[in-house]
Amino acid sequence: MDVVAAVIVGLVAVLHVYILVLEMFLWTAPAGRRAFGLAPDFAEATKVLGANQGLYNGFLAAGLFWGLVSGRDDVRLFFLGCVAVAGVFGAVTSSPRILLVQTVPAGLGIVAVLLS
Repeated sequence: MDVVAAVIVGLVAVLHVYILVLEMFLWTAPAGRRAFGLAPDFAEATKVLGANQGLYNGFLAAGLFWGLVSGRDDVRLFFLGCVAVAGVFGAVTSSPRILLVQTVPAGLGIVAVLLS
């Protein structure tokens, strides 16, 4: 895998670690509420749901890191595809901004891995 593909996959993985932290640990804190546009009472009422979402983002990050360490394109492509699909679903059901934050970087990663 070339350096460009590795950097993009690594950045997507780090992004999902950041999302994990926001959702699992900062959901009710000002940073988490600001990131997801949550009112304090709604954030408090849904913090278990946020933590669950964060765990799933952690699995995506773990898979991307596994792909980087193993050197396996199939693993990288699978988890980048999962990120892209999750981003499309999130954009349709929650916020169009998710398309830019999640799907676009994953798509760039897919292209970079395929071209490497």
